[in-house]
Amino acid sequence: MKNSIIGYPRIGKHRELKFSVESYFKGTMPVERLLEDAGALRRKQWKLIKDSGLDFIPSNDFSFYDGMLDTANLLNVIPECYKKLNLGNLDTYFAMARGYQGEKGDVKALPMKKWFNTNYHYIVPAMEDSTQIKLNHDKIFQYYSEALEYGVKTKPVIIGPFTFLKLAEYKGRKTLNDYINPAIDAYRDIFTKLNELGTEWIQVDEPILVTDLTPDDIAIFHAIYTELLKEKGNLKVVLQTYFGDVRDCYSEIAALGFDGIGLDFVEGKKSLSLIREVGFPKEMILFAGIINGKNIWRNEYRKSLVILNELSHYVEKNRIVIGTSCSLLHVPYTINNEKDLSEKEKIYFAFAEEKLTELAELKEIFAEEDYTNSSTYRNNVSLFSERAKDMHSEVTQKIESLSERDLTRLPVFRERAGIQKDFFKLPQLPTTTIGSFPQTDEIKSNRAMFKKGQLTPGQYTEKIKEKIKECIGLQEKIGLDVLVHGEFERNDMVEYFGENLDGCLFTQNGWVQSYGTRCVKPPILWGDIKRTEPITIEYLKFAQSLTDKPVKGMLTGPVTILNWSFPREDISLREAAFQIALAIKEEVQDLESNGIRIIQIDEAALKEKLPIRKADWHSEYLDWAIPAFRLVHSGVKATTQIHTHMCYSEFEEIIKEIDSMDADVISFEASRSNLLIIDALNENNFRTAVGPGVYDIHSPRIPSEDELIQVIQVMLEKIDIEKLWINPDCGLKTRGIEETTASLVNMVKATRKVRQLLNQ
Repeated sequence: MKNSIIGYPRIGKHRELKFSVESYFKGTMPVERLLEDAGALRRKQWKLIKDSGLDFIPSNDFSFYDGMLDTANLLNVIPECYKKLNLGNLDTYFAMARGYQGEKGDVKALPMKKWFNTNYHYIVPAMEDSTQIKLNHDKIFQYYSEALEYGVKTKPVIIGPFTFLKLAEYKGRKTLNDYINPAIDAYRDIFTKLNELGTEWIQVDEPILVTDLTPDDIAIFHAIYTELLKEKGNLKVVLQTYFGDVRDCYSEIAALGFDGIGLDFVEGKKSLSLIREVGFPKEMILFAGIINGKNIWRNEYRKSLVILNELSHYVEKNRIVIGTSCSLLHVPYTINNEKDLSEKEKIYFAFAEEKLTELAELKEIFAEEDYTNSSTYRNNVSLFSERAKDMHSEVTQKIESLSERDLTRLPVFRERAGIQKDFFKLPQLPTTTIGSFPQTDEIKSNRAMFKKGQLTPGQYTEKIKEKIKECIGLQEKIGLDVLVHGEFERNDMVEYFGENLDGCLFTQNGWVQSYGTRCVKPPILWGDIKRTEPITIEYLKFAQSLTDKPVKGMLTGPVTILNWSFPREDISLREAAFQIALAIKEEVQDLESNGIRIIQIDEAALKEKLPIRKADWHSEYLDWAIPAFRLVHSGVKATTQIHTHMCYSEFEEIIKEIDSMDADVISFEASRSNLLIIDALNENNFRTAVGPGVYDIHSPRIPSEDELIQVIQVMLEKIDIEKLWINPDCGLKTRGIEETTASLVNMVKATRKVRQLLNQ
């Protein structure tokens, strides 16, 4: 019996890589030190994984920013605008991820999108007609050799050519088909070099295979690997899939001659039935994704062994490799970092390091003739039979008693729009921000001191109010039309609300990479969710008292709180979403009764748990996710304007469903996607007022006034002026004060100039 993982977290147990890379961005760490720190982190993790007894240890899953960006760099898929900067290799790489503005030029970052159904974001490769796919550097070979020198034999990991080409954007006349042969040649060169190094296995990730594929897609996949596998030499190739099943092409995969196939038995609803109905090639190794790589609950061995036992009817045990359903990138490092969780709570959780232990235990148990006598197995069974529940019976009763009236807002949208126009009297093209303002070192220090008891609640509140006062003053000076309080009291948009709701647990160091150096600490939904007291009222009332302009109440929506948390596995996602919705609804009602007339309920993560297969979109997700949002705001007055915000997802295919959320204003990320969403809005007769982001806040570059004028004018060619709002594409928390101020000043100036031009 053997075991394996697809990938491991790379940001560091204590976010070491994050801080090193950010120091490099600031110019306070030389490149040599950055590379040294990264190498030390890799070696530490290889040793940890090896010591756990894992048989297949990955390499090249490490990244300074993103795996898709690494692959683009490896394959020389670097747009000309970045090459012309004449930066070093690493700085060119970071310019593609973050943009660049300096003495050598001014370029925007590449687009960023959600990685399938996760909260991880990848950089979208850009194919130009001049792009020549070929090996550009030796990272994959370097890391393999580095691990070998350290005494660790690894299986290098790489994004496969089919997934890479399918997820890339094509900027010229050429299409995906024009790059197939060059991609085959490049990957053939990778196989050749790994053969020369004596590599035994390579893991080629093709997660795109779990999506809805056309016959043409399958033909392209087949053509690529028919050629590639001809010249793999002694190298063994495992085709790795995750996030679902490969129902569209399982037979083709099985017939191609891979040495191993990795299938997901957690999210892959049909993975087991495919093997049951079609069989499994006798000469291949099955890498069985049994341990959930996306959630933090302990594995229930009894259920996993049911799957493994059935698999053993079709695949010999010694050809089954027990593994994770996906990379462990999506879970925190270790429960051992958590000092505040009780032992009663911690025994139910398995982060990345603990999942290595689970893999070792499952391998040992599955190898036994009668594992029911194993103490490890019996202890696991006992754990799940004793799972404590923290239930509020009235929450369940409220959900069961909901009717369609509870999910419907009156008066209807068109009537509300007229009422709100007269009530708010905002100018054309109203300007606002998405919510958060920069979190300075001072703000973070105050929060840390408060948590350590070095500031009293009263002292901390006063410091927050000082920052709110500064923020309101800054926005009035800039000339924004609808203001925000800045969210200085909040660590994270989901964590903050979770901390103020019954039923959530929190970690000290449960950090998970979202993109680049951005990490989040998702709440754990432990029991039923209930709001026991107001969460945002005090600070928002204070902010509104400082200005005559409207201040938006800032809340996080129920679907985003659910999707950016680690959910329970003992209740449905629908029930969890409605529990949260009832709690946030109470906050909305309190804000309205305290004079807050514009309330933004962010659903940034609406698309995260949208099933990968379109046939499942409504029945398994949208039929409860959209109503959960409507429940939150259904009872407000016509003179209360409801906003929401969504970012970094491809929303075009669910535009009608988004419109049915019945918000009054929706802001979208749009700057990195070249405003493509606007066409989808028009095609679907989108009725809601919209604020497509006019500039990218995930880049440090400052957009010029002229640049923003052009962006607004492009928007006005396609969006009715009465429906268009002007705002950045996301919150400003991660940016610096100077760049934030300069960007917003240019945004307001550009808007005013456009207004003048329209009124001439």
